[in-house]
Amino acid sequence: MTRMTGLTGNEMFCLDMKGLMAGDLVLGNSVYSMGFMGSLGASLQGIVGGEVSQVTDVISEGRHLSQMRLLKEAEAHGASGITGVTSELRSMQGNVEFLSVASCVHAKNPAANPGFFSTSGNGQALYCMVDAGYLPVSMVLGNVAYSMGVGGGIIGTLRSLGRGEVKEFSDIFNVTRHRALDRIVREAREANADAVVGIETRIMPFQGVHEMLMIGTSAKHPKLKAAPGGDIVTSNLTCEEMWNLAALGYVPQKLLLGTSVYSLGLLGGVTAMFKSLARGEVNELTSVLYDARERAMGLIKAEAEAIGADQVVGVKTYIHEIGSLVEFLAVGTAVKRHPDAKPLSPTLPAQAVITEKSTWISRSDGAFAQVAH
Repeated sequence: MTRMTGLTGNEMFCLDMKGLMAGDLVLGNSVYSMGFMGSLGASLQGIVGGEVSQVTDVISEGRHLSQMRLLKEAEAHGASGITGVTSELRSMQGNVEFLSVASCVHAKNPAANPGFFSTSGNGQALYCMVDAGYLPVSMVLGNVAYSMGVGGGIIGTLRSLGRGEVKEFSDIFNVTRHRALDRIVREAREANADAVVGIETRIMPFQGVHEMLMIGTSAKHPKLKAAPGGDIVTSNLTCEEMWNLAALGYVPQKLLLGTSVYSLGLLGGVTAMFKSLARGEVNELTSVLYDARERAMGLIKAEAEAIGADQVVGVKTYIHEIGSLVEFLAVGTAVKRHPDAKPLSPTLPAQAVITEKSTWISRSDGAFAQVAH
């Protein structure tokens, strides 16, 4: 029987080394409508600011329903698990379609299969995860839809007339980002997992608000309980990075998030505008961005120290302009040395870290492009 899989040659090679072989491509979908009352409630909540729960609930229900159908299809194929699970949404004639796609895998020795699993990472990530000692349980997600709100906007706008942090906006962003993290941890706990690894975060506009989505793989580690208080370990490191850290004797503890929203201020804005007409440094902008960066970095450093982390690794920083305001976001994973942190293999195979090359290229106008070789 001919099989259709989304796995690449590198993924298939890596999975073969772990006793798995490629199966069919499977999908699940669901089309949702917000409904008049839901839209009205969302509009009213959007005025206040913060999470817009009606929108969060609709998106969460749609994503989970499409995944449930994906799992049923995979089980009908007799799969041992699925890898590379996606969770997309798209507009469809005024409604929203939620779509999940994944590739089935089958155990070469069914007797050795620990049980059905699902992962958000691809086949290469799955190899690295398993070799680092983490057994996949299920793909998990946490999301939150949020609005800046008119109330917070009015106060924030008044505050933004002066230079410095606009705490009302910083609070909204910090609360929403951590709420998404709390929800992905809750799903992992319900799956009796020890960790959520390979967390990917996306922020996307959705019907007048923004959705923050975190997707990762809940997993168990037979030897490690790295998070403080026996809580769920969270990490946004790639599985390849996690393998390398295990080889160095480190385990992840917690995904850290810190955000600050700063204003240049009315007077500073005018001054910067005139200075930008001439060549040279715009001191006002330099100073504001420096302060915002220090504030966001300080938040994750303080959290890392509070949980006894040895280091914060994979730190990334993002800057977003919000009208006349600037948001600075710092993200990293706290790690700690552990005597049982050791991968199964001495080195990673090249196939586990090779980046795939696209062989389908088309122009932005939609016409097929002919590529010379």
